[in-house]
Amino acid sequence: MSGPIFSTFRSGLDRNVAVLAASLFALSLGEELWQAYMPAYLTALGAGGVMVGLFGSSKDLLDSLYQYPGGWLADRLGRRRALLIFTGLATAGYGVYAAAPAWPFVLAGLVGVMAWKAGAFPTTFAVIGDALPRSRRATAFAVQSVLVRVPRVVSAPLGGIAIASLGIIAGVRLSCAITVVLGLAVLVVQHRNFRDHRPTAPSQNAAHVRAVFSGMPPELRRLLAADCLVRIGEGIAASFIVLFVTQVKQVSVAEYGVLYAIQQAVAIAFYLPGGRIADVTGRRGVVALTFLFFAAFPLAVRSAASHAGLVGAFVIGGLKEIGEPARKSLIVDLAPDDRCASTVGVYYTIRNFLVVPAGVSGGFLWQRAPHLSLDAAMVVSLAGLIVFLLTPGAKVDPAEHCGGPHS
Repeated sequence: MSGPIFSTFRSGLDRNVAVLAASLFALSLGEELWQAYMPAYLTALGAGGVMVGLFGSSKDLLDSLYQYPGGWLADRLGRRRALLIFTGLATAGYGVYAAAPAWPFVLAGLVGVMAWKAGAFPTTFAVIGDALPRSRRATAFAVQSVLVRVPRVVSAPLGGIAIASLGIIAGVRLSCAITVVLGLAVLVVQHRNFRDHRPTAPSQNAAHVRAVFSGMPPELRRLLAADCLVRIGEGIAASFIVLFVTQVKQVSVAEYGVLYAIQQAVAIAFYLPGGRIADVTGRRGVVALTFLFFAAFPLAVRSAASHAGLVGAFVIGGLKEIGEPARKSLIVDLAPDDRCASTVGVYYTIRNFLVVPAGVSGGFLWQRAPHLSLDAAMVVSLAGLIVFLLTPGAKVDPAEHCGGPHS
């Protein structure tokens, strides 16, 4: 996976971005073999319902806790070392999953697995910011999103076939073992092909969370505020969309699966066009559009009066992703150059922590009346859109922001 393969990327794609793309795709290909089946795996290993819930909550908590340390390491030790550390920890976690004799070992393995899914997340932003000019970043983030989501379509059915053939425990163990092999291959690719082209940050730039937050430009803090509101709105309804469709709208689970597949297909189809539009016309319009779709999705689901209406609602759900590459690019565009990964880490730490209670809030609303969780989701997301629209556009100085003068 080295040498001639990466030489073909040089004209259209930076070498480090190519390594990152290969890493994202290979590890997602492995993880999606077993990810959807982990609750069943835990149950087969003896976990009760509370422990399965604890596993999900632990994922959310680690997703927040890893973000800032991940960004700090990428700025302090360099992008290459950070990627190797996080990939190595994740591969060890896959191995624990594969060998787990009982459910507590799966919880222990989660600490390693989340090192890639959350710890390496700020590093991926920094690699793109370092390597590509502003005019190509949104497209790169679009490619990144496609590479992560395509394995959901490819690998999940293959993992299901393994489980159907071998049983839940043996099937998941085989899938996790395959992921270990992919993780080791990714480590080799990263070690041989990734090159740090910039010095690591000096110690005074390895600042704590408060200092990094204070160093964010006002435009980035306002984007964070808007993003938090939109994601809290999404979180209020996220667990109840399927219940509303199947229980209130009386759609079968199989039909819901088709609707969900439509949503994912629309999202994948619009990533690249959305990224390209953002690179050509600017970020703000596409980001505003995606925030609008976040607010419109729960309203469309609630208002749908027919199957065709539900199809249209889930098309809107897929269009929520059209501005994701633009939003990520805007974060990188505004992040200070010497704290790029740390800034991304702090951004997502704050956002993910604030979103954690949203699902519980949605649950209370659902108990009072099913439609209230969808109504609240729309209102809160709409508030995020308004905050974003009231935020003035920022004039980015390439010399001061992520990627430096080449941007």
